[in-house]
Amino acid sequence: IETIETELMLADLESLEKRATAQEKKAKGGDKEAKESLDLMQRALVLLRDGKPARLVERKAEEERAFGMLGLMTAKPVLYVCNVEEASAKEGNSLSAEVFTRAAAEGAKAVVVSAKIESEIAVLPPEEQKDYLEAIDLDEPGLNRVIRAGYDLLHLVTYFTVGPKEARAWTITRGTKAPAAAGVIHTDFEKGFIRAETIAYDDYVRNKGEAGARDAGRLRLEGKEYIVQDGDVLHFRFAN
Repeated sequence: IETIETELMLADLESLEKRATAQEKKAKGGDKEAKESLDLMQRALVLLRDGKPARLVERKAEEERAFGMLGLMTAKPVLYVCNVEEASAKEGNSLSAEVFTRAAAEGAKAVVVSAKIESEIAVLPPEEQKDYLEAIDLDEPGLNRVIRAGYDLLHLVTYFTVGPKEARAWTITRGTKAPAAAGVIHTDFEKGFIRAETIAYDDYVRNKGEAGARDAGRLRLEGKEYIVQDGDVLHFRFAN
């Protein structure tokens, strides 16, 4: 891990040092975007010269686009997947603990899986997978943890739509408002958005569906400013 990370940091360092000189000339000429970019470059260079990845650069939300335009390898999200022996599949081992410590220090994430267990689960029918996991004292497959960690790292959430014939999951960026979330299904939904009939996932399951949640008073009407939450079950109302 250290070797790869070091090589990526050196590549970013070399790239930024070359580009910063040209950007400095533009900034001195009054180019506003160049000034913003140069400031981000300089902050990244301080970290890289100190042996730290660019993803640790402190920045405001409005700087994210410009920062992304720098195209730095060590600015990209990192997820370490630690493959361990079966006995350590739940809590990990001393080696995976070192990876978790490193991940926390560099703004990355880490998860533990046992590839052997995952391969055994993969060939079992769905109804047998739960029994197998219970027998080895695991709550879920390691793949589920990998997916959740990836979603968290990329700031993604999932909402659901449920109809008479199918249920679907839709992926959006955390912080997305209801009209934009509706637009993921179809642009007309966003343009004509009126409201979103909303049920939290736990309420939907606890009350055995939409009808039960409605009867229990767990269905809410949310407007254009509502920020969709992970697991929301939504039914959009929109004008044609």
